[in-house]
Amino acid sequence: MKYVVVLPDGASDEPLPELEGRTPLDVAQTPNMDWVSYNGRIGRAVTIPEGFIPATDVATLSLFGYDPKTYYTGRAPLEAAAQGLSAGPDGVIFRCNFVSIIDGKMADFTAGHIPQEETNRLIGELNELFADEGLAFHAGVSYRNLMITNDFPNPKLRCAPPHDIHNQPVDQHRPHGPNADRLEAIMERAAKMLADHEINHIRRQEGRSPVNGIWLWGQGRPTQLPSLRKRFDCSCAVITAVDIIRGIATCMGAEVIEVPGATGYIDTDYEAKGTAAVRALGQYDMVVAHIEAPDEAAHLGNAKEKILALERIDQHIVGPLLEAVRGYDRWRMLIAPDHATLVDTRAHSAVPPPWCFAGPGIEPGACRGFSEKEAQASGVLIDPGHTLMEEFMHSN
Repeated sequence: MKYVVVLPDGASDEPLPELEGRTPLDVAQTPNMDWVSYNGRIGRAVTIPEGFIPATDVATLSLFGYDPKTYYTGRAPLEAAAQGLSAGPDGVIFRCNFVSIIDGKMADFTAGHIPQEETNRLIGELNELFADEGLAFHAGVSYRNLMITNDFPNPKLRCAPPHDIHNQPVDQHRPHGPNADRLEAIMERAAKMLADHEINHIRRQEGRSPVNGIWLWGQGRPTQLPSLRKRFDCSCAVITAVDIIRGIATCMGAEVIEVPGATGYIDTDYEAKGTAAVRALGQYDMVVAHIEAPDEAAHLGNAKEKILALERIDQHIVGPLLEAVRGYDRWRMLIAPDHATLVDTRAHSAVPPPWCFAGPGIEPGACRGFSEKEAQASGVLIDPGHTLMEEFMHSN
């Protein structure tokens, strides 16, 4: 059996006035996703259990069949796994965003999608600055970095995801709970270092916003997951450009395939991802293609860019994979956004996203395409969402 899973991150949305009451999925021309929904099953899934913050980490664990209530320890530990990093028995791993805070508000949680060379330099200088405090900073991709401390006995504090507080006063979203004052002190000390940094002099001359702060969040202890092979008796390859998905793949024992030109942003090389996924299908039982672009477009508040990302995913990734997998006698293909990311608010939502899957032996329903409205009309809701993978793998 061959399995294909396409994860268009944040693809789900709500009706937008600028789209005449339709969603980006409604408007986008996605004939290949539509084919899967026409010829298979469609529904919605509760990928964010009650009490969890809607985000890629929790939602993707659900989609891979891992109950977040059992396995989720935090976003940062999953990203650390992608880099082969861990922490000691009393250690905690934090996500560390470079951000732009202007007039006391979270103006940009990516610091203008800070270039990698700037990230690498600043991470090095943070390590020098905090060498006396037992902290270790590790560069990830652009703004997505990590901070590890081996002396943080209680990780149970609340830290707001910076992408959910766009243009909001940061003082209303400071860390709360055990050792929150320590995090505040780290962020304040880092801000002082960044305030008059040479990089910011150059950025201002070029008309770019300053990278003037770090934001610590997503904390937790190292994550342990049962292997996908042990659970479903299949080999798996995952194609992604972001560390959170790399980390989940690593923890579940999947092979991570790196694709040149895959950026984790709206400028990613869709065609290269599709080509790599088709190639991997000949070597693995399951191939997973994750694409961050719809999520990033929604965080920009750009409906047009989100529609374009969905159309490119359909053309360059879903289409070639659908053609390739249908060449096998036994196959399944799943299209599953992890969560909704709303263009209107630029934030994630826990509203159950749509999914569809098809393959030989799966009876088609009455569906006119792949969209939130069609998924809701089906009346099918997978709750809890982590059982969707079992449905997909074993449906007849």
